[in-house]
Amino acid sequence: MDLTGKVAVVTGSGRGLGRAYVRALARAGAAVVVNDVDSAAAEEAVKEIISSGGSASSVVSAVGDTETAQALVAEAVEAFGRLDVMITNAGIIRDKVLWKMSDEDFDDVIRVHLRGTFTCARAAAIQMREQGTGGSLILISSPAGQRGNFGQTNYAAAKAGIVAFARTWALELGKSNIMVNAVVPVAATEMTKTIPAFAPLIEESERNGTPLPEWVRKGEGMGSVEDVTGLIVFLASDTSAGITGQAIGIGGDKLSLWSHPSEVALEYSNGGWSADSIAAAWGGGVGKATQTYGIPMPASPGN
Repeated sequence: MDLTGKVAVVTGSGRGLGRAYVRALARAGAAVVVNDVDSAAAEEAVKEIISSGGSASSVVSAVGDTETAQALVAEAVEAFGRLDVMITNAGIIRDKVLWKMSDEDFDDVIRVHLRGTFTCARAAAIQMREQGTGGSLILISSPAGQRGNFGQTNYAAAKAGIVAFARTWALELGKSNIMVNAVVPVAATEMTKTIPAFAPLIEESERNGTPLPEWVRKGEGMGSVEDVTGLIVFLASDTSAGITGQAIGIGGDKLSLWSHPSEVALEYSNGGWSADSIAAAWGGGVGKATQTYGIPMPASPGN
């Protein structure tokens, strides 16, 4: 897939998934702006891309503030003449159960993930609308935002909000030919290794230099960071024109489309519902369709 002539900004791209995204975009021909809070990581990513024949520059700054978002867009325009793709990938975690989570734990995660996505997408949308040639906003979400996850009040809320952004902005930016989609990746990263159920699998794979087992790549839909990049390149390309407002999952051998929230059961009561009438009807009515929650933890085929 050819991205020659396109310019992409990827936040949080000095390492992990973000680093894989900029490598893949550059290989496909795009010029990329690398962003990270770690100047050494950002510089290393830029050097890697340039040494491989690609075009890259960097902005070292934490996302969240409007100033950083504007600096990222300005760098794309000044260095490469335009902006076609904004990928909001930067993130942090501050995992604690609800009763132990501090205001700072909550605010820090919301600032980077949710506010950072908002400010960067807004700055990108302004630039893309001025250019008048469309573009793509690729917002990185998580299964935690789709299903909830123990100890991740802040992270799950932010990632759920990011999918809501995609649906809303797809409505607002459609006339400008700007596609907006949320990506729900699952990959073996340093962040993923903080999840006890996944850590042993990832560490064994790294220790042996072997891929994750097939039951993990298919059943859990988790593989390497490179396994996620095909979707990123596709959504950055003209081939994906018309695909917008979606939450698309990828990881390992699995590609999926997440459903949007919808009513799964309903019933009516003439004159409305009292607490007693809800209690009487619940078990034999809408209560039969109660939904599951939480990310399913991996279980090997033998368990």
